[in-house]
Amino acid sequence: MLELGARWLRLIYLSLLCLCLCLPRESNARRAPKIPRCPATCSCTKDSAFCVDTKAIPKSFPPGIISLTMVNAAFTTIPEGAFSHLHLLQFLFIENNDIQALSKYTFRGLKSLTHLSLSNNNLQQLPRDLFKHLDILTDLDLRGNSFRCDCKIKWLVDWMEKTNTSVPAIYCASPFEFQGRRIHDLVPRDFSCISADFAVYETFPFHSVSVESYEFNGDHFVAFAQPDSGFCTVYVWDHVEMVFRRFHNITSRSAVYCKPVVINNTLYMVVAQLFGGSHIYKWEEDPQRFVKIQDIDTTRVRKPNFVETFQLDEEWYFVVADSSKAGSTSIYRWNSNGFYSHQSLHPWHRDTHVEFLDVAGKPHLILSSASQPPVVYQWSRSQKQFAFFSQITELADVQMVKHFWVRKVLYLCLTRFIGDSKILRWEGQRFIEIQTLPSRGSMVVYPFTVGLRQYLILGSDFSFSRVYLWDDLTQRFQPFQELNMRAPRAFSLVSVDNKDILLAASFKGNTLAYQHLVVDLSAK
Repeated sequence: MLELGARWLRLIYLSLLCLCLCLPRESNARRAPKIPRCPATCSCTKDSAFCVDTKAIPKSFPPGIISLTMVNAAFTTIPEGAFSHLHLLQFLFIENNDIQALSKYTFRGLKSLTHLSLSNNNLQQLPRDLFKHLDILTDLDLRGNSFRCDCKIKWLVDWMEKTNTSVPAIYCASPFEFQGRRIHDLVPRDFSCISADFAVYETFPFHSVSVESYEFNGDHFVAFAQPDSGFCTVYVWDHVEMVFRRFHNITSRSAVYCKPVVINNTLYMVVAQLFGGSHIYKWEEDPQRFVKIQDIDTTRVRKPNFVETFQLDEEWYFVVADSSKAGSTSIYRWNSNGFYSHQSLHPWHRDTHVEFLDVAGKPHLILSSASQPPVVYQWSRSQKQFAFFSQITELADVQMVKHFWVRKVLYLCLTRFIGDSKILRWEGQRFIEIQTLPSRGSMVVYPFTVGLRQYLILGSDFSFSRVYLWDDLTQRFQPFQELNMRAPRAFSLVSVDNKDILLAASFKGNTLAYQHLVVDLSAK
């Protein structure tokens, strides 16, 4: 019986042993990880790989690779993180290929990289901060590439100036002004990388024919003449919401110009109307409202088109351009309690615009007219009146004349509805023409500055309005941007809260506000 029991125990033991041998063992069941083989297009040693004619960056290499060379690669771009699986890599040679583009993060994860060569490829630019995280990079070879030395490479000039990495000499292939120059010899100021853009900032749901900006009691305002709505509307800048909001209305059924003027800390508004006469309003603080204080003589001003204010010998004036056949462009002078008729200029000329400016230390008025060339009047201090001085050119159909200064030189722009607009420069005795600008359908021109940039915008009834930028090198305006607005009639610039806002009054569409945005092309 004991012998039988022993046999059973032995049988059970052998069965269990067999079962144990057949079952996978937890500790040893997993196979040892398979060691990656050398890619088919590469030759590998214990710590290096040399790849030729590779169609893409291989996904795996044998462990311990610290040096990788790739030549005659069959791809032209290298994507983000292409080598992040080779975190031990110290030497990377991507040479004699047709590489044309790299991702900003191509070399992400290569914390051990000390030597990098991108020589003899077809690189024209490099992504900004491409080498930013290569903390111990000591040698960088970029020779044999066709670098375009523009704003997109400015960061590389900055980086090479500051880095301790050794970079053999590389040269510019383009543009023409830098062709053949050593990139090491360039400095950041060689690049003009600050550009700008005018983008729609705010839309006003009304038509308008004039817009004037002004400051009063520490706030920024704009006044719009709205003949369709029957108002001269004032908006105020909201420093919290960063927009213009409606502030006050002056009822005016046919306003063509709403001109603010601040005299002795008191605000007045000259409201020029086509019908019902023109009027002057005064702002009262308590209650807040505009009160009419004066009518403008309708026998003199019959069809106003524009209002200009100016100060001479510490006295304030405004002049109304009259565009009727029977009226006369007239000047009014402030006299403690109101504006009074001071002088009538030529009649019958159907004036469309008046520009006040200083020429050679003497005050002048330039009157634009639909019927004759612009006429210049000069101020006589002894008589305290303007006297006829000259005509500017033989051009007819000049809708507006505006002046501007560049480097202490005086210029005029004459805009025309049918013909081309003209830029004239003051030469000490007379204005000479220096540039022609296409401007068919233009009734308004507005020169203005933002920082050091001199702009000029020509409105158009037939196509896009065109913004031009002054070029110091050629001393001419160059096309800058086209803006889509319908029948613009006036522009005004407001600079507030670090914003530069260009307001555009539109006769047939919404009145618009554009923001001038500064763009650093080297940061892209």
